[in-house]
Amino acid sequence: MKAIQFRHFGPPEVLEIIDVPKPKPAEGEVLVRTRAIGVNFFEVLMREDRYAVTPELPMIPGVEVTGVVEAVGAGVSDAIIGNRVAAPMFAFGRGSGGYAEYVTIDAGVLVAIPDALPFETATALMIQGLTALHLIRQSPSKGKTILMTAAAGGVGSLLIQLAKSAGARSIVATASSDAKLDLVRSLCADIGVDYTLPNWTATLKETLNGRRIDIIYDLIGGPFTKAALDLLAPGGELVFGALGRFGLGSAEMEAMFSRNQSLHGFALLPLLTAADLKTDLADLFHQAEKGLLRVIDGGYFPLTRAADAHRALESRQTTGKIVLVP
Repeated sequence: MKAIQFRHFGPPEVLEIIDVPKPKPAEGEVLVRTRAIGVNFFEVLMREDRYAVTPELPMIPGVEVTGVVEAVGAGVSDAIIGNRVAAPMFAFGRGSGGYAEYVTIDAGVLVAIPDALPFETATALMIQGLTALHLIRQSPSKGKTILMTAAAGGVGSLLIQLAKSAGARSIVATASSDAKLDLVRSLCADIGVDYTLPNWTATLKETLNGRRIDIIYDLIGGPFTKAALDLLAPGGELVFGALGRFGLGSAEMEAMFSRNQSLHGFALLPLLTAADLKTDLADLFHQAEKGLLRVIDGGYFPLTRAADAHRALESRQTTGKIVLVP
């Protein structure tokens, strides 16, 4: 089978197409023929050795796959052969291996995909859907004015919709172009602002007309965090989920504490349990199937063009979820 690996850290060109034996499912496992594979920004960071943990090389990246069960290992009923399933490898000790035509995974963690839901849509609802869902659960938006970063991306576009459904009073969405701002407004964001413009915080203050932000969901980090803090209300909450890109120093932290503001870290994996993950994914799939949750198509790339998919993601010009299709 074909897979994508990198043997060295570096630019997208280090991603290479390789031929490897098709894996065989062990006891309790299934073999899934992949139909859609998620591409995530942390995989870009891993490829460049800029992630929080340096991966072992060579590495076949990829941790979220949807597809069809093709074979089963010992102890698994062959009645599930042919089923459409999501394989959340990221949640169950499979931190790599998804950029491939086939993967094996424990049969007990599979989540059924409704017949009417495209594989690509289901893939987009895995890491990014669960991230948006848990952000809202951890720091509820009901009745509050919230600001979210990268709002036209996979997490942001879903977070807007889930926050609105959860009763957010007002949603401020940041993005980096007019086209992206049009998109976030179509998703029911109340205010859209281009955070790449000079003095964007001053402009937003005028728009808010004296109001302040109650919760900032920051998945960008770096200089953005310091700038956005100027908008946070006394007693407000900064939810930080940009692993490895925390840019606040002791002075900013002390200033936050003097205003009774809180810093809340966010990491998805520690929040996931096997039972809740399956229930949550099934719920997200149902909402998308019924048209209650709009999933933004970020573009499909053949598996053999994984390097192009990484280039597109790095360009910061994409919206929604980028997916590889074997």
